Amino acid sequence: MKKLVTVASLMLALGACEDKATTTSDTTENTAQAPYAMTADALAEHVKTLASDEFGGRAPGSPGEELTVRYLEAAFKEAGLKGANDGSFIQEVPLVSIETQGTPAMQISGGTGDSLDLAYRTDQVTWTRREQNDTEVHESDMVFVGYGINAPERGWNDYEGLDVKGKTVVILVNDPGFATQDPALFEGNTMTYYGRWDYKFDEAARQGAAAALIIHDTKPAAYGWGTVDSSWTGPQFGMVRADKGASLSELEGWITTESADKLFAKAGLDRAALSAAAMQPGFKAVPMGLKFSGGFRSEIKHVQSRNVAGMIEGSERPDEYFIYMAHWDHIGTDPTVEGDGIYNGALDNATGTGGLIELARAYASAANPPKRSVLFLAVTAEEQGLLGSAYYAANPLAPLEKTVGGINMDGLNYYGPTHDVTVVGLGNSELDDYLKSAADARSRVLVADQEPEKGYFYRSDHFELSKRGVPMLYPNSGYDHIERGRAYVEGLVAEFLANRYHQPGDEYQDSWDLTGAIKDLELYYDTGRLLIDSDIWPNWREGSEFKALRDEQRSGQ
Repeated sequence: MKKLVTVASLMLALGACEDKATTTSDTTENTAQAPYAMTADALAEHVKTLASDEFGGRAPGSPGEELTVRYLEAAFKEAGLKGANDGSFIQEVPLVSIETQGTPAMQISGGTGDSLDLAYRTDQVTWTRREQNDTEVHESDMVFVGYGINAPERGWNDYEGLDVKGKTVVILVNDPGFATQDPALFEGNTMTYYGRWDYKFDEAARQGAAAALIIHDTKPAAYGWGTVDSSWTGPQFGMVRADKGASLSELEGWITTESADKLFAKAGLDRAALSAAAMQPGFKAVPMGLKFSGGFRSEIKHVQSRNVAGMIEGSERPDEYFIYMAHWDHIGTDPTVEGDGIYNGALDNATGTGGLIELARAYASAANPPKRSVLFLAVTAEEQGLLGSAYYAANPLAPLEKTVGGINMDGLNYYGPTHDVTVVGLGNSELDDYLKSAADARSRVLVADQEPEKGYFYRSDHFELSKRGVPMLYPNSGYDHIERGRAYVEGLVAEFLANRYHQPGDEYQDSWDLTGAIKDLELYYDTGRLLIDSDIWPNWREGSEFKALRDEQRSGQ
């Protein structure tokens, strides 16, 4: 209760300061520049520019990156920020681009009938994260490993007693908690990190698998096959590794549900029955009696991408930092698509990037300068696996132990004001208290992510800072539209996910109402000021997997 009282008093103090700053007729130096008011029109102009065809989908290493970085650097300078990297706005992020060439074949032999050939992009998508021009897996034994999870703290190991070195593992998407909806199993309907595709591929590599194939299923994956096709074809970016990826599996990929049915039928196995068995503790992996073969050539390129970072130095505690962040990148342009092959990424994430600029303008012009330093961080290669934020977290421009916390923005409200604010990961950290206090002052309410099974907490850039101990908020658009109600918003969101998410159709629409985004940005501003103008250090809550690291991080401070 003491903490909530502190938050409330901070909110009142902030409001008083801002009211005084915006209503005074004093012409002293502090009020010579009127505080900037964020507007829907200004945000729309950012989105229109960043999501224009000229920017080509903002892929890392493309001409679109050059345009985007220039735009951000100019906007930060114009706002009055200074470069956060020893005066520079640029943090170089070395990446490797590995692009599968041609139409890779996938062939399964053994079992019943003729060999099973799976067509590229229709039945399967394959790639490698190794820096090698030629990839080939030949007649590798196939093993069904259920969810492909090794979680000793949960008493779960799908690889127990199994040697998969040189073999091909076939894996279910998501985790047993979602599959059973049993709250006592993993986190029930809420996806854990064990349900994420990147964990599954990495664990297969740790186990020594030559190849790893995940069976796609729209509901537990949280996206359709079209998203798999668009996201895992074309250049695949990764961090530059000292071993050039030799510790990773030779080949990774997805196969469709229909292809999986054919695969299991060829092996004489009941896929539905085995999937049900894999949901239960004690599941034992099943050799399939099949041989996997696949191969392709890859084009390797090294790319120097960039994070863009500006800052405002704190007036009282400049060595303590609060971060606002958003990813500037999207998927780029697919030259193989007939017609419109530009993945403009208007919602995802030109809106968040534009919001970052608007917040920077608001902070830089505030009559009462922030007491702690504020970092505005636009990161690269989120769509390629949170690479820009991972690089920042490993090479921070502000020490992580001196970073109070932050807010990540990935897709702003495009349909008008809502009563509620969705918080992905609500309950994870004490940052919720400050967001709640700011929301209370604006007669808004916080609600938990209504689709926790989709694992959104692990799918955006805050996660890379979170897993290094820094408390991070990931607020999202609400659903309870002030004028049109919940059904209206749910319909728009469903249409976007079905037809526009990671598709060329994610373009700016004149019908968008960005006034809701501005209301959210104002809330994020208020929340930040509560912490920036205080001496409070929020932490993760008890039970969070990140709390011990934060405690250790802060113990010497």
